[in-house]
Amino acid sequence: MRFMGSLSQEEQASLVLYGAPMDYTTSFRPGARFGPTRVREISDGLEEYSYRLDRDLSEAGFFDAGDVECPFGNVERSLNAIGRETRRILSAAKLPLLVGGEHLVSLPAIEAVYERYPELIVLQFDAHADLRADYMGEVKSHATVMGRVLDLLGPQRIYQFGIRSGTREEFALGRRDNFFYPGTVLEPLLSVIQALGSVPIYITIDIDVLDSAHVPGTGTPEAGGITSSELLEAIYAMQGLNVVGMDIVELSPVLDTNDSTALLVAKLVRESMIAFGKGVTA
Repeated sequence: MRFMGSLSQEEQASLVLYGAPMDYTTSFRPGARFGPTRVREISDGLEEYSYRLDRDLSEAGFFDAGDVECPFGNVERSLNAIGRETRRILSAAKLPLLVGGEHLVSLPAIEAVYERYPELIVLQFDAHADLRADYMGEVKSHATVMGRVLDLLGPQRIYQFGIRSGTREEFALGRRDNFFYPGTVLEPLLSVIQALGSVPIYITIDIDVLDSAHVPGTGTPEAGGITSSELLEAIYAMQGLNVVGMDIVELSPVLDTNDSTALLVAKLVRESMIAFGKGVTA
């Protein structure tokens, strides 16, 4: 099954959608490995037209490449496979849009994009800082993923929006080494967009950036977050940026009793593909 509106040939696409069905380091409520499949299934419940962008999925020029094979329980092999697929997409001069899966799946995708774009800036939308040095002895975890991205990129290359959960040390690290905007999203995003200019941007969205009332289907919901409307406005605001990669992660369908979270993620995917896709290539 493919996301609605997918082209039949990848060669014609400017954007490639792919899934990472992995949740092997989830620390609270597992199930995110089923996220990519449910997003595709539920996408038929939406229209292909975005009234807000006044464009249709057919104009986005995207291809659904299916899921990366993530060997169950094997974190390193799964991360390596995600990295290989991201590099394959980039080598074909197409924009990768990854659907998770837990947040750790972002790491190999960001690593691959960074290899091609060494000036890369990462914009993170999340309830959790994810800056721990390790979590229960593991340095690669959904709770440490942005710490590993910080190690990769260095200071002042990550913008963190909406953060409202983490250790005292994580908050201190975020304030020291990143552009750190705890508890808020749209206002600081709008204030920095012009300064970002044409630098290559990777967007990572953990769905729990939204208030827990909006996203029952996620592993670590957190109260005090933003609304779905605000997150959509953030996507629209980023249309003018040089987006070279993106992911949306942490949907857990087994916790999503009425599919409200899955429908939201599917809409975010649709709006992102329409906003950042460059159309059908010759």
